[in-house]
Amino acid sequence: MTALIIHGHFYQPPRENPWTGNIEEQLSASPFHDWNERIHAECYWPNAFVQNGSEAAINNYANISFNFGPTLLSWLQEHHLGTYQRILEADRESARKRHGHGNAIAQAYGHAILPLCNDRDRLTQVRWGLADFRFRFGREAESLWLPETACDEQTLDLLIEQGIRYVILAPSQAKAIRAGEDDWQSLTASGVDTSKAYSYTHRTQRQRQLAVFFYDGAIAQAIAFGQVLRSSKDLIRMIKAAAAHGPMVNIATDGETYGHHFKFGDLALAHALEVEAKSEGLEVTNYGEFLDRNPPEQEIRIQTASSWSCAHGIDRWQTDCGCHTGGEVGWTQGWRGPLRKALDSLRDVLASDFEDLGTQLLREPWDARNFYIDLILDRNRSLAEFFARHARGSLSLADQARALKLLEMQRNALLMYTSCGWFFSEVSGIETIQILRYAGRALQLCEELGFSSPRKKFVDLLELVPSNLSSVGNAGRLFEKIVESSMSVVLA
Repeated sequence: MTALIIHGHFYQPPRENPWTGNIEEQLSASPFHDWNERIHAECYWPNAFVQNGSEAAINNYANISFNFGPTLLSWLQEHHLGTYQRILEADRESARKRHGHGNAIAQAYGHAILPLCNDRDRLTQVRWGLADFRFRFGREAESLWLPETACDEQTLDLLIEQGIRYVILAPSQAKAIRAGEDDWQSLTASGVDTSKAYSYTHRTQRQRQLAVFFYDGAIAQAIAFGQVLRSSKDLIRMIKAAAAHGPMVNIATDGETYGHHFKFGDLALAHALEVEAKSEGLEVTNYGEFLDRNPPEQEIRIQTASSWSCAHGIDRWQTDCGCHTGGEVGWTQGWRGPLRKALDSLRDVLASDFEDLGTQLLREPWDARNFYIDLILDRNRSLAEFFARHARGSLSLADQARALKLLEMQRNALLMYTSCGWFFSEVSGIETIQILRYAGRALQLCEELGFSSPRKKFVDLLELVPSNLSSVGNAGRLFEKIVESSMSVVLA
C-alpha cells in the first residue's frame, strides 16, 4: 500500500491584550467575539468531533500529521478544553497505532521567521516550542514546524543540535541532491521527488543529519486554493494518481483549510481518510512511522532563505516584494522593511538592558530566558526552583521581581516578531497592531525597570513606516493613537 500523510499546520497569531491577557472584541470576526472563536467554531472543534451519523464522532487529528501553534494551544486549553483534550488524545491514539510515533509535531514558539532572527532569538524560539510541546503532549517532539516553512542551513543545523529528527518543507525549497559521494544535481520545484525522504547533513558536524520531507505541491495547491475539497472522491482520486509515482504521497496545508477556508472541508477530510483511502490502497500514516520503514537514500541541499508562501524567499517579511494578501489597487508594502528596522532597533536596546541588569541577578541571563518558558507554561511551578537554578546568589523578593520583569520584557520582545505582522497588505491591520502592542508592553517594562527609555527613537523610526491610508499616516501615529492610548486606558 502507498503511504498517505496529510499534514495540517494549525495556527492563529496571538490576539490577547498584553496588559490584560484578554482578547478584545474583533468586529471583523462577527458574529463571533474574535477570530479565535470564529475559527474554533468553523475548524478546530469540527475536526475534533466530525459528526458521522449515529456513530461516534471522528477525530480527524488522529488521522493526520499536525502541529498547533503554542499560543493557540494555550488559548484552547483555557477556553475550549474539550477540543484541546481531543487534540492530545489524537496524538496518544496515533502513537499507539503507529509504533510510538504520534501525529503531533512541535512549532517554533512565536511563529517568527527563523532565518530573520538573530542567533539568540532563533534558539529561544525553538527551545520554547519544544518545551511547550513536551509540556502538553508528554513526550519529545520528533519534528518542529518552521513558521511559513521559512528555512536556511543555519536553522536546519540548529534543529539537528536540538535533537529534531525531520522537517517538512515546500518542493520549491529543494536545491540539489546527491547519492553517496556523487556530484550534486540541481533541482527545480517540479524536479524533486516528494514520495521519499532526504537527508540533510549538519555543515560542521558531518556525522549528524535530519530527514527532510517535501510535500506534494500540486495537491497542496488544489486543496488550499482549488475546489478539490468539494468531494472526498475528488481528493482521493488526485492522491491516487500521485501514488503511482512512489511509496508515499504527503501533503501539507494550513489546517484551517479544513472547515474555515472551505466549509465542510472537515467532512471531506474525514470521509477520505476513514473510508476511501483504504479501499484505494492507501495507508494513512505519519512521517515518523514512514521514516522507520523508508530511511533517506539521498542527501539534500536546500535553497538559501526560502519559504512556502513567498516566491521571493523570505522577502515577504522584510521588503515590498509583491507578495501580499488583501488590500486595494495601488497599495504597496513599502512599510515592511522600515517596520522590521524599528523593531530590530528596539530589540537590540532591550537586549543590552537585559544583559546589563540580568548579569547582576542571574548566572547566565540568556540561559535563564531559554528556561523561562517553564514558568510561562506553569505559573504554579516553584519560583524557588527556578531561582535556585538561575539566580546569582540568594535574591531578595524585590530582586526576584526585577528578574521576572526582565524576562517578561524579553517575552514581549520575542512576540514582536510574530510573522503575521508582515504577511498582509497594510501596516494598520490587526496583526501588525498586535506586534506593536507587544513592543509597547516591552517598552513599558523597560521603563519600569529604570532603564533609559528608547521610546523616542522607536517612535521616530516608526514614523518612517508608511501606511497606505492617509487617515493613518504612519506607524508612529498608529502606535501613539492605538497602542499607547489603549495602554493608558488599561492602566487608568
